[in-house]
Amino acid sequence: MNAPVRPASTLAADPALPRHDWTQAEVEALFELPFTELVFRAAEVHRRWFDPTELQISQLLSVKTGGCPEDCGYCAQSQHFKTGVGASKLMDAETVIAAAAEAKAGGAQRFCMGAAWRDLKDRDLPKVAAMISGVKALGLETCATLGMLSPEQARALKAAGLDFYNHNLDTGPDYYDQVVTTRTYQDRLDTLSAVHEAGLSTCCGGIVGMGETRRDRAGLLRQLAVLPAHPESLPINDLMPIPGTPLGGSEAVDPLEFVRMIAVARLVCPKSVVRIAAGREHMSKELQALCFLAGANSIFVGGRLLTTNNPDRNSDEALLADLKMRPMGTA
Repeated sequence: MNAPVRPASTLAADPALPRHDWTQAEVEALFELPFTELVFRAAEVHRRWFDPTELQISQLLSVKTGGCPEDCGYCAQSQHFKTGVGASKLMDAETVIAAAAEAKAGGAQRFCMGAAWRDLKDRDLPKVAAMISGVKALGLETCATLGMLSPEQARALKAAGLDFYNHNLDTGPDYYDQVVTTRTYQDRLDTLSAVHEAGLSTCCGGIVGMGETRRDRAGLLRQLAVLPAHPESLPINDLMPIPGTPLGGSEAVDPLEFVRMIAVARLVCPKSVVRIAAGREHMSKELQALCFLAGANSIFVGGRLLTTNNPDRNSDEALLADLKMRPMGTA
């Protein structure tokens, strides 16, 4: 029997080398590969850059919940929707640092702080900087997601000790206005540019299951792959439908399609740490194992993300034990 032909147009001469010139057609072609071929290619590339038995472990805390003026159709924290999530004030730095210490004791390597803001206000910058500095002093990697940033704010966060800034593109450019109308795609790209120019590492990905097509998912990954620098951290969220939001009745993406998303992300951004982010709470351990095989190498731990559930510590410890995987960088 003849071996399957691998279309030359779908990958560079060396498929493990990062590229920044992916076309939409090339990324769509990757999605169309036979499933086992796609996962095999992604696993090969993954092993070029990473130990496939290691996972980067992050924990996320909502440091300011609810009351956001944006109308992101998936979000429980938008003031436009009745979701039962009330608005709170920004936490004090001491409370956040204590939560980070607990996260570290539980095995987290990176602590992520999220605030439900359209953009970071200069008046809040000193308090946020104190959080970041305190968490950094614990020996944890620091990450924040605070909405849009100016170049000056990005530099100030860097000076405070921030390692990563999360600012997701959410979906492909052609579908974006079906999800968000209060902020443009270019607004998001401008913040990513400010983050990159400040010397911060970028955490940027998106969400599947919002009614988008495979072409839209390819458009998101292509946009990430043509950035001046690929995101150092690339989260793929499986939508957790929130009652009261416009996307609260969305149908779940087929599990194998989610694995395809992980695999294509690994191929087009080979050096990125690809995270299975929101949605693990309703994933089987077999699906998660397939995602790790296809190139995912990061998860959020802790029983809560911003406003949605996440597997508890015992479940994740059992998962890693079953798969004989360990936190990144540990013996």
